[in-house]
Amino acid sequence: MGKLIEVKPVTRIEGHAKVTIQLDDEGEVADAHFHVLELRGFEKFLEGRPVEEAPLITPRICGICYVAHHLASAKATDAVFGVEIPETAYMLRELFQMGGFIHSHSLHFFFLGAPDFVLGPDADPKIRNIVGIVQKAPDVAKKAIKIRAYGQKITEVLGGKPIHPSGMVPGGVSKPLSKTDRDKLLSEVDEIISLCEWGVELGRELLLDKYLDTVKTFAVIQTHHIGLVKKGALELYDGPVRVMLADGEIHAEFQPHEYLDYIAERVEPYSSLKFPYLKKLGWPEGIYRVNSLSRINVADKISTPKANEVFKEFRNEWGRPAQHTLLFHYARLIETLYAAERAKELLEDEKILGENVHVPVKPREGDGVGIVEAPRGVLIHHYFTDKNGFITEANLIVATVQNNPAMDLCVREVAKAFIHKGEVKEGLLNRVEMAIRAYDPCLSCATHVGGIPLEVEVLDAKGKPVRTIRSQI
Repeated sequence: MGKLIEVKPVTRIEGHAKVTIQLDDEGEVADAHFHVLELRGFEKFLEGRPVEEAPLITPRICGICYVAHHLASAKATDAVFGVEIPETAYMLRELFQMGGFIHSHSLHFFFLGAPDFVLGPDADPKIRNIVGIVQKAPDVAKKAIKIRAYGQKITEVLGGKPIHPSGMVPGGVSKPLSKTDRDKLLSEVDEIISLCEWGVELGRELLLDKYLDTVKTFAVIQTHHIGLVKKGALELYDGPVRVMLADGEIHAEFQPHEYLDYIAERVEPYSSLKFPYLKKLGWPEGIYRVNSLSRINVADKISTPKANEVFKEFRNEWGRPAQHTLLFHYARLIETLYAAERAKELLEDEKILGENVHVPVKPREGDGVGIVEAPRGVLIHHYFTDKNGFITEANLIVATVQNNPAMDLCVREVAKAFIHKGEVKEGLLNRVEMAIRAYDPCLSCATHVGGIPLEVEVLDAKGKPVRTIRSQI
């Protein structure tokens, strides 16, 4: 008979998940799946609340993705109220987004992803983590902490606090940026840009030199890609959503309010996550990916000089679209450099010190969609309100959900590639986890109420089941 292998929990990701691998009688992989077990209820929590509270509630979904949720929510409430925010507020929101990317990307690559490459995928799991990085490469750890701290500093200055911020409000931002804070951030940004350049070189050394053969063959799947662009350039805060097909064709560019014309979702019995796909292509032909590599794929260029040079080298080496899953790590480093450069551009623009940062809003019945790029990919917030401005329905489609079908595919591909004749070693199972880590999934963001069975089993005094109650929540 076959054998079932469980990898539980998947390590060095945000949240809780497991992988199941089914072996056949010969010890070969018959099937494998990525299971997400968490349950979050934020779509329901929002119902009945004043819509202006949504930007304060949704950052609590996650302690890492709070910047993106804060911004997507603020943009959705802007749309509900039908207002355009002032130019300075737009700049401050974009700078806030750059801080979030610098913080999140550096956290993931150096502390969660890099141990597999610095220490090796077969290293003892006791040291294949941040502790091992500190022991083997303390200089890497120190530089990574410095990059991440700068991103946190931006989010604290603009958001009011480093985690679960409150600075982004319907109609703009809560207060102007002081010259003192601007000058302090500006005085440090050149060093951060240099450190980000070092990070790109480290990524090249590890991924494109040391582990090049692995990158070329590991979890290479053919999917479509989605990401924001602005005049064809990489964009993280605002712009149309570009859809690129697996063959490189630009399939569409749509505005936030049109997302339901392009994205559909389905459910599978083995996961709390939904399975999005491109509606016009159907399932499973419409499976697509988001996140750093997808953004690099859909973009024609990057608007900042240093990051654009790396981007052009990347495009020449890997083509368009690049489908190599481990390149998400390298694309993440390119984006971190872009975010640091873009932060400098914004801080050097005197308009960012403007006093006009908010327009008044008035409750009304309607709906609004806000889309930004979270570090993990396209993030969609959609709110419906009654005439008093209370939320009657909320729909959140987060990046990790959109990558769920691809992660499921990658788990299966890697398991089939590395597990043979029933030989299951820890290093082989870690490679399955590496396929998931490449996407930097945020499972706290990704799981929410909708068609998930709740089962209660009633036992008698001897522990014998007497009744099972099953419902949908």
